[in-house]
Amino acid sequence: MRVEIWSDIACPWCYVGKARFEKALASFPHRDQVEVVHRSFELDPGRAKDDVQLVVPMLAEKYGMSEAQAEAAQDNLIAQATAEGLPFATRGRDSGNTFDMHRLLHFAREQGRQTELLDVLYRANFGEERSVFNDDERLVELATEAGLDQDAVRRLLDDPQAYADEVRADEREAAELGARGVPFFVLDRKYGVSGAQPAEVFAQALNQAWGDRPPLRMAGADADAEACGPDGCAVPQK
Repeated sequence: MRVEIWSDIACPWCYVGKARFEKALASFPHRDQVEVVHRSFELDPGRAKDDVQLVVPMLAEKYGMSEAQAEAAQDNLIAQATAEGLPFATRGRDSGNTFDMHRLLHFAREQGRQTELLDVLYRANFGEERSVFNDDERLVELATEAGLDQDAVRRLLDDPQAYADEVRADEREAAELGARGVPFFVLDRKYGVSGAQPAEVFAQALNQAWGDRPPLRMAGADADAEACGPDGCAVPQK
């Protein structure tokens, strides 16, 4: 079974939702048969790379609230992240363009290090003071920590077209599936779960998707054709 997760590194609920989904997956009896693929979704795709703003004043301006209200909303996020065992900086976080991070995540998937890189990026963005935005050397450092080759990462960041098509394809597909926000979870292209739901909701979705898989249909007319099994291989009879 495949689970696809559309998310953005700038999205705190994606950070929390990933932890809750993984808690459900850890207790799922068939977890070793579940492939998890992380897909790209930019919350602000038109944002310039050098447009980096502090989160609290940005939220206050965007939603027409006071900075005190924006800080209270952040305190709620901090409490929920802490409840999941996630580090979350209390003040001073910033936000910016995430396109290069998504390009790196596609590269990391090819290298078998996608989950490792996503974990490092989330932790750095939400749990540490140093910014991850508009700083290629910072991304090189984090990608290397996730197990990626430093020189390959630098070459990717120097080429703005590398993996750009893959990021845009993910975003188009999210729109086609009806995703208007993230995190957005798709299980076997049959079930969708939107938002950072409790772990119990993810567990229910995993069980339902697993139970609804179609039974295996055998092709071929001869059900007793020669094969190998626990007792050895069938010997052709003349």
